[in-house]
Amino acid sequence: MERKKLKKALLLGAGAIAGIQGAKLLSRGIINRTHDKILKILMEDKYDENLWELISAVTRIGLQNVLETNLRATEGKAIERPMGSPKKFPSLDDLVFTFAQLHNMPTPLEEKIDMSVVIGKKAKRPFTVSIPIIIAPMAYGEALSKEAKIALAKGSALAGTATNTGEGPFLPEERAAAKFLIYQYNRGDWGKTPEIIRQCDAVEIQLGQGAIGGVGHVIAAKDIDKQLRKDFAFPKGKPAIAHSRQAEVKRPADLVKLVNKIKDIGGGIPVGVKMAAGKHLEADLRIACEAGVDFISLEGAEAATKASAPILQDDFGIPIVFAISRAATWLKENGYKDRVTLIASGKMRTPGDVLKACALGADAVYMGAVALFAFSHTQVLYPLPFEPPTQVVWYHGKFAKKFKIKDGVKYLAQFLQSCKEEIELGIKALGKTSLAEVGREDLMALNELISQGCQIPLVYEPFTAKN
Repeated sequence: MERKKLKKALLLGAGAIAGIQGAKLLSRGIINRTHDKILKILMEDKYDENLWELISAVTRIGLQNVLETNLRATEGKAIERPMGSPKKFPSLDDLVFTFAQLHNMPTPLEEKIDMSVVIGKKAKRPFTVSIPIIIAPMAYGEALSKEAKIALAKGSALAGTATNTGEGPFLPEERAAAKFLIYQYNRGDWGKTPEIIRQCDAVEIQLGQGAIGGVGHVIAAKDIDKQLRKDFAFPKGKPAIAHSRQAEVKRPADLVKLVNKIKDIGGGIPVGVKMAAGKHLEADLRIACEAGVDFISLEGAEAATKASAPILQDDFGIPIVFAISRAATWLKENGYKDRVTLIASGKMRTPGDVLKACALGADAVYMGAVALFAFSHTQVLYPLPFEPPTQVVWYHGKFAKKFKIKDGVKYLAQFLQSCKEEIELGIKALGKTSLAEVGREDLMALNELISQGCQIPLVYEPFTAKN
């Protein structure tokens, strides 16, 4: 009996294996015939009837441009692209560091590295961050959820650095969570009260930003829900309008009045400006510095925002590598280097980007998009694969309610700590002991454009004392 059962089982197993093999052979045959048929059509159809024409055209025009062409055709108005330009600008990638070995000796392993940065060097009430990375201005309500803003504030506090409110409504919870809070003095008519200013560690006057310049924008009344309307302190039916200019700066000479007003209200906290880098950068810097600012937040063409027109992202502004170089040179030549803190912003992605920006002359950098990726970490799995990962952090995101503050804080703090340790290694590799010692002499350029634009020697130039 047992032998019969075993024989039957073996026969059934053999039949199953044969069936699987048969299915494989059948499916391979179908795939092969389909493959050959498709290729034959592509090989023989006339080009104007050939499906490959689509591949050829898309390759020529670009997939991004084809997609946005269709969006423009659908919407019939200026489209808004989130998260910045995909365009490849000349960048910090075109710079590399030297190694200290004999001409300059490496820093001993046990040596402590000073990475602290003073915000508002000559302000009455400056503050010092532990690392040269500050969380970029990202607005509550206009962009991020309350939970996301709290997580960014707490994570930055654990890392000993600052976070920026962005232009949205002031969040008391963000103030409570942050160690250092920079308040963005927006171009709208909300917030900006003495009570708010006195709670903050610095104020940044928003003049413009890299992904939108000085162009204004509107949040329609219908997109402002009950909670957000309460936070804006707006009556029902009122839109939120960020104007192209600061209401109190009708002409350049008015900036000094606004700077002094905020300094008086804030009791001497650092007051700065945020602006995009353009052709007239040096003239803009002069006006800002002569107005008495304590810091300048400078954004390059690569900077991102929640949404702005592609033309403003792709076709305006100066790449951040040149913006830092020009600004740092001007500040030094005009006696402001030791008085005004320079914060660089725009596609700061890695510890290497941060150290290169500081070597070019920035004191610190803003990190925005990368901070979002870091603190949302595995929580992006909630919206993926059918929705963009940002849907877990946007105020109106479909998965915003699933965002866990505790996890966001943990992963942002760990990311910043990791960046700190890598930057320390970079400083040691240069034979230095502090961030302040790192300079252009530590850099080499990979191409002539960057070399000439930033006054950095090319990698193939033999070393001489003048290098």
